[in-house]
Amino acid sequence: MTEVAQPPAEPPAALRCRRLVKRYPGVLAVDRLDLEVRAGESFGLLGPNGAGKTTTMEILEGLTPADAGEVEVLGRHWGRGGDPALRARLGVQLQTAQLPEKLTVFEAVRLFASFYPAGGDVEAVIRTVELAEKRAARVGKLSGGQRQRLALACALVGDPELLFLDEPTTGLDPQARLKFWELIEACHVRGKTILLTTHYMEEAARLCDRVAIMDHGHVIALGSPAELVAALDAEQIVEFAADAELEAPALAALPGVSAAARRNGAWRLSVRDMGAALPALLAELERRGAALNRLATHQATLEDVFVHLTGRELRDG
Repeated sequence: MTEVAQPPAEPPAALRCRRLVKRYPGVLAVDRLDLEVRAGESFGLLGPNGAGKTTTMEILEGLTPADAGEVEVLGRHWGRGGDPALRARLGVQLQTAQLPEKLTVFEAVRLFASFYPAGGDVEAVIRTVELAEKRAARVGKLSGGQRQRLALACALVGDPELLFLDEPTTGLDPQARLKFWELIEACHVRGKTILLTTHYMEEAARLCDRVAIMDHGHVIALGSPAELVAALDAEQIVEFAADAELEAPALAALPGVSAAARRNGAWRLSVRDMGAALPALLAELERRGAALNRLATHQATLEDVFVHLTGRELRDG
């Protein structure tokens, strides 16, 4: 009898939460959130400020208790007093790492290595994040990019299975951000499971196998970056402003257009076929006697996915 080849099994979950809830006075920060990250996966949480990303991260890291719901991290659950054995398997880089400014780079990494039962190879980690030349420099003398790399070194020194990165490149210049991406990619290649939050769409597209877009405390879209962009049914986005009253249904019905929406006084068209859509749009404006005040096009991105779903930019508060 011929055996039928079975599809490869999905990796087990490195972390999951079910119906997670966290409230603060007047704010429902996390609203019955379901989430699962697979072992060895680089997973991104996207969303504007206030979407619940950082609160979710803090709950998963065991830093903040949930009001309701279930959290499982590497097959274990956070107890009332924490779980030192579990914490030793995690690496955490917070949005702002407050390290004593008089410590040297070596001393700071050695300090974090002491938090892990097996310690860690301090010199090797410093070389990994390319701070060997700054080994004896004091934290207070480091540039912003160097501080971020030091924070990553402190998260990596215990050789964690699961790495939490909360907006790790915020405030970095483009060159420093690219260098940091290379470091995160190297961690992924070594088999680390990574959960990161970010406001940068190009960062998520480059670093993440899958992303979850959050808004108002829950996930509104989930998939690989390519899958989410493909779901727009748009290869490109056309943004324009015109001095005439237009209707979304009429614009969405134009050849090559899959959706139309008005935002901040301008129109945004999701376009499947630019060769058909642009002439049709110009003809429609001419038919209405409307003057075109502004026109711009760009390739569809994750940012466009979020705007389509929520009507807001990812960087909006």
